Amino acid sequence: MQITVTVNGVPFVATLADNTAASKLAEILSGGPLTVGLSDYAGFEKVGDLGFSLPVENERITTAPGDIVLYQDDQIVCFYGENTWSYTRLARVDDLAGWEEALGSGAVELTLALP
Repeated sequence: MQITVTVNGVPFVATLADNTAASKLAEILSGGPLTVGLSDYAGFEKVGDLGFSLPVENERITTAPGDIVLYQDDQIVCFYGENTWSYTRLARVDDLAGWEEALGSGAVELTLALP
């Protein structure tokens, strides 16, 4: 299943992971778009509070640019760099053209929606 991921007004298409957390996120998005403020962390990711919890299925992974993951049970993380940690995969951006530029530096607004 695909979702639209919009960063500061720039849209991207992402494919949801095949797990309970991503399914629950899709269920939430069926009620309308979700907007989250993200702040920069460590120069390779943007992190924001979802305002609710999702099911956790953590595994130790090495992320890549375009990965969208769940940290703990209520933080969404969008990667423009790499990191190895224990996360639950949520989605992956299909085409990274402009992804890093859209995330830019500093705080951004992320909107997730069903197409």
